[in-house]
Amino acid sequence: MPHHLVSIADLEAVEIIRILDHADAYWSLASEPIKKLTSLRGRTVINMFFENSTRTRTSFEIAAKRLSAEAINISASASSTSKGETLLDTADNLEAMFPDCIVVRHSFGGAAAMLTKEVSCAVINAGDGQHEHPTQALLDAATIRRNKGKVEGLEIAIVGDISHSRVARSNILCLAKLGARVRLVAPWTLIPRGIELIGGDLTRERVRVVTRLDEGLEGADVVMMLRVQHERFEGEAPRFPNTRELSRTFGLSERSLAYAKPDAIVMHPGPINRGVELSPQVADGPRAVILSQVSWGVAVRMAVLERAILGPEAWPAARPAAA
Repeated sequence: MPHHLVSIADLEAVEIIRILDHADAYWSLASEPIKKLTSLRGRTVINMFFENSTRTRTSFEIAAKRLSAEAINISASASSTSKGETLLDTADNLEAMFPDCIVVRHSFGGAAAMLTKEVSCAVINAGDGQHEHPTQALLDAATIRRNKGKVEGLEIAIVGDISHSRVARSNILCLAKLGARVRLVAPWTLIPRGIELIGGDLTRERVRVVTRLDEGLEGADVVMMLRVQHERFEGEAPRFPNTRELSRTFGLSERSLAYAKPDAIVMHPGPINRGVELSPQVADGPRAVILSQVSWGVAVRMAVLERAILGPEAWPAARPAAA
C-alpha cells in the first residue's frame, strides 16, 4: 500500500520524528566513497516537475539513485502537457507504465492531492502552488535539530513573503507539531489573514504574527528568511512600494540579526536574492546553515521515498550495497 505525502497535516508528530530519525542514518552516507543502499532496488521513481527547480528536483533524483531506484525526470517543456495534454491524462499514461512513486511539483495548489485519486502508486508533493512543500519543512526541521539539538521549545522566526510561500505553510504545521514557537514576520500586506490558524488549536497556541522585524527577531533561536515570489504576484495589487524598501525594513543584515540570540542560525529555502531578503555578509556568514539545508534535503528525501514506497512498517535499516 502506498503512503502518500501531500501535506504535513497528514503526519503526526511521531511520524515526523521517525522520518527525521531515519534521515539521520543517511546523513553520513554522503561522506562514504560508495553512496549506495539497496532498499529500493528495482523500483521506479518519476520526478514530474511542472515548475522550475534546482535543489528539490536534483535532491529527489539523487535520493532515489542512492536507494538504487530508477529515477526518471520529466519537465513540463518535455512532456505532452506542452501539447495540451491534461495533468490527469499525463498521470494516467505514467500509471500505465507501473511506477512505484510519482514526485510532482505543480503551480496548481491541490495537484498532488488530485493525483492520489488517479494513480495507484505513491505520490509525493514537491510543492503545489501556494499550498505546501512538505519535504522542505522536514529538511528544515532536520537542519534545526542537527544544529540546535532539538526543535521543541525553540523560538523560530519566519520572515518575508508569507502570503505566497508554500514553504511557510508547511513549516508552520511541522514546527508547531514538533513543539516550537513560530513567529511570522512581515508587513501586513504579505501575511494572509488567519494564517496562524491553519493548524487549528495547535497553531493558534504556538504561532503569532509580528509586523516589525526587530520584534520578530528578538530572542529568536532560528531565523528563516523567505524569497519574495514575484512570479506569483501576477494580477495582484502591489503588496509593497518596491524591493529596496522591503529590503530596508524586512531584510536580514548583520545589524538586524543582532536582535536574535547570539547563537541563532540563519536559514533560507533558496534561491536567495542577495541584497534583498539577505545581505551577502549574512548569507555567507558563520551563522548561515543554508548549504546544510541542501545536504539534509537528500537524506530526508531518501527517508520519504522509502516511507512512500515500502511503508514505515517495512522500513529497513540502512545497509550498504554489496560490492
